[in-house]
Amino acid sequence: MNKKVLILSGSPRKGGNSDLLCDEFMRGATENGNQVEKIFVHSQTIAPCNACYYCRDHQGECVLKDDMNMILDKIQWADVIVMASPVYFYAIDAQMKMVIDRSLSRWTVISNKEFYYIMTAAEVSSTVMDCTLECFRGFARCLNGSQEKGVLYGEGVYELGAVKNTPYMQQAYELGKQV
Repeated sequence: MNKKVLILSGSPRKGGNSDLLCDEFMRGATENGNQVEKIFVHSQTIAPCNACYYCRDHQGECVLKDDMNMILDKIQWADVIVMASPVYFYAIDAQMKMVIDRSLSRWTVISNKEFYYIMTAAEVSSTVMDCTLECFRGFARCLNGSQEKGVLYGEGVYELGAVKNTPYMQQAYELGKQV
């Protein structure tokens, strides 16, 4: 069965290492017959959640009128969600954190999603990504019926495009083919 795949590229750099891995994942998932859409989060206008809980009393409608409502519509549409982020101080970057926090308005209706996580870091050690992975997993744990399907650690990539000549590109492509 073909699936609807949403890739949330949290990289602040267009063509950054985690963003390039998203493109390879997309190539694999598309070749496998899936409907794939990628959102480069940094190019979206997303304000931080102000914890007003307007959404609680208004059927998930957020008081903030920005691009997050469109992103949440696409999250609800998708069968598969790919979340990608470079490691910043052992955690996800601000762009991805904003998406997670703003999901507050609809988290109770986002369910039965398959998740893939892509992370990149300058260090050559998967343990530097432990907190990053836990940020992703913590979000998914809050959603009914979520399933983790794959994780990609892109280690030792710092400079823009450094991931291009690594095995991680092929791994991202193969991960996409699994969808």
